[in-house]
Amino acid sequence: MKDISPPAKANIGKFIDPDTTADGSPRAKVALTHPETLWFNTGTLCNIECVNCYIESSPTNDALVYITADEVSDYLEQLKSREWNVREIAFTGGEPFMNPEMIEITRRALAEGYEVLILTNAMRPMMRKRVQEGLLQLNQDFPGKLTLRISVDHHTADNHDIERGAGSFDLTLKGMDWLRDNGFRMAIAGRTVWGEDDATGRAGYAELFKTHGYDIDAQNPGMTVLFPEMDEGIEVPEITTACWGILNKSPNDIMCASSRMVVKRKGADTPAVLACTLLPYTPEFELGSTLEEAEKPVSLNHAHCAKFCVLGGASCSA
Repeated sequence: MKDISPPAKANIGKFIDPDTTADGSPRAKVALTHPETLWFNTGTLCNIECVNCYIESSPTNDALVYITADEVSDYLEQLKSREWNVREIAFTGGEPFMNPEMIEITRRALAEGYEVLILTNAMRPMMRKRVQEGLLQLNQDFPGKLTLRISVDHHTADNHDIERGAGSFDLTLKGMDWLRDNGFRMAIAGRTVWGEDDATGRAGYAELFKTHGYDIDAQNPGMTVLFPEMDEGIEVPEITTACWGILNKSPNDIMCASSRMVVKRKGADTPAVLACTLLPYTPEFELGSTLEEAEKPVSLNHAHCAKFCVLGGASCSA
């Protein structure tokens, strides 16, 4: 697996010192001011291999191994003791439904009263009979508390399949049809790499949803999330403390002010807590093994911090 932590060639000299930018300015940092979402990576194994997967998920990448229901429960207990008062537990992968304990993991989070968000491609792992039966029971037992965010990279089959493989669009829609017919709440994760402006992209998704009868609001950024491309070959500016005023933004609006992610590395004895869902392989964004350790501020010392979060305005949470 490639090491994605060093700066790309376009950003040589940048993103080196956690406290200072290349021109000597104080680097912006973000405190955990209002925890809202605790993320879990369920494992990097996936049933497909996408062209530009930020975490390099594939049928063979097990760099992040399956997290267990008991490990998730431990962090749910830590949430109580640390009084984070998060509203949402979210799961990403890999493909979460490849994790054999995913239904039990979801049940434990729902049983604690949290809203649960699961990111999925809605393909074969989700459509297995055992998983379908489990999802149906969860939706019945915890009505209105479970959302599945489906990865639909574009509202047309041709572009979606460029990223995810021939026929993947139709297989994803088949899964979405099943979710629709069984009353599940759905959201969408798309991409903005196609050269469309926001209005055009959302209009395309709106037409797709209308055609298939999906109850998803294409104009709501929390329900149809369009992510900017994370191209490390593009030069981006470093974020200094002065940027908040220049950009008229608050550090409280940045994802690491409201979330953390738990992962289990291959060969590790215990899971680790990361500052960001987007940087699972970058050592300096690992904050420790407990939520208490993860309460420290995060230095915006990576190109993704600038392009995706601060300048792109994106968030992985709803």
